[in-house]
Parts: sequence; structure tokens; C-alpha cells
Amino acid sequence: MSTVDNAQLQRRVQSSRIVAILRGTDVDATVAAARTLLDAGILTLEITLTLRDAEEAIAQLVHDAPSDALIGAGTVLDERDVDRAVSAGAQFLVTPTLNDSVAYAVAQRIGILPGVYTPTEIQRGLDLGSAAVKLFPAATLGPGFIRAVRDPFPDARIIPVGGVTAATVGEYLAAGAFGIGVGGPLVGDATSPGGDLVALAARAHSFIDAVRAD
Repeated sequence: MSTVDNAQLQRRVQSSRIVAILRGTDVDATVAAARTLLDAGILTLEITLTLRDAEEAIAQLVHDAPSDALIGAGTVLDERDVDRAVSAGAQFLVTPTLNDSVAYAVAQRIGILPGVYTPTEIQRGLDLGSAAVKLFPAATLGPGFIRAVRDPFPDARIIPVGGVTAATVGEYLAAGAFGIGVGGPLVGDATSPGGDLVALAARAHSFIDAVRAD
């Protein structure tokens, strides 16, 4: 598998609507959780670089994942993180802010979802050429913020992240969210040793059902 560009990543998110965020503490548990999500039908996954040996987890998943899956790297902070994530096999990137890695990745035709919080940052992130922008932390702003921002920016591709639950997915999508990014409310304890993968699979289906109900 190779990296996708921003046009390809945009189409994927528009189709799947869910980006699962795995912020793990253990490589084996993170890989097991990711495989559970893939089996459940969530095929766009972000493995954060805060995981020690995250490159190992990314490499394993890229090797084993189905051909229609996308395995990305998150918490990309600088150009060095871009290079090491792509070297491990990451197909797309996610940042917490509009840092220097965004323009660097776009210049290399690597799909990226930069983190934003304000209307100015939303416009800047999209102007740089990103597939979409990650609104974080979304729960502090709520669906109403997305609805309001899309009045002056009707074509803004905004993915809320942070506090999105299966119960609130519909509210965000109805407000005009391009997709949703979800970590803790979906993953729970599954990326830690002994985490409950059965419960993870059940939550995955709940999120898929919530997106399909929109």
C-alpha cells in the first residue's frame, strides 16, 4: 500500500464518514484493536505517534489490512514525523494543529487532515490543500459551531473530533460535518493490554449504524 493524496483521502472520508483514532499504550493491543475495527467495517484508521513504537503497529496493519482500508498516522507534529510515518507505511496523516508538517505533506502529495479550532484556521487548513480539517476539541464547540461556520464557508470540509459519541453523530452530520473522527468513545480500553475487544466491536457497529442513519 502507498500513500493517498488529498483528493483520494477526501473521497474516502466522504464515503466512509468515520475515522477511528487509536491512541494506544501497547503495540500488540493497538494492532488487535485495529483489526477488530477493520473486521467490524471501520476501514479508515489513525494510529497516533504517541504510541511507543507506533511505526511497528502501522507497518503491521498496512501489511495485513484489506485492500480497501486506509491506515494513517496521527499526532504528526513536524516534518520529521511525516517522514517516519510514511517510511513505516502510513497512507495518510493527521495533525493536532496547523503546524509546518501540513504544507510539507501537501507538497509531497500526501493526504492530510490538519487540526483546527477557529474559522481562520479552518480557512487556512483548506487553503493549504488538505483533504479536510479536523475540528478539535469539537465537544467544546458543538454541532452549532459547524452549522454557523458553514454559513460563510458552505464548502468547508470539517471533521469534528473530541467527544463525539454514537448518540451525537447524527447531530454533527446534520450540522454539515464532512465526517466524524472518534477515539475514546469508540475505542475505550481496547488499545491497552487486556482490553475488551468484544465491547469494541459492539461500539463499532453502533457508530456505523449512527452514520448510516443520517
